[in-house]
Amino acid sequence: MAERKKKRFIAGATCPKCQALDSIMLFFENNVEKLECVKCGYTQSQTDEKVEAKTRADENVIGVFKPQ
Repeated sequence: MAERKKKRFIAGATCPKCQALDSIMLFFENNVEKLECVKCGYTQSQTDEKVEAKTRADENVIGVFKPQ
């Protein structure tokens, strides 16, 4: 069974390749954060070093939303 991906658009984000506004979506694939432009197909993945460097202590989190 294929893993279901939850995708969300990033408001106000501009694609670094085609410069389209509000066309970037964020999703996780195999526990890797990825960005994709729905206009031109540009993709970007967060490297392992960036994932390890970021911790919850670095964030100002009020709460975590977990939709069901």
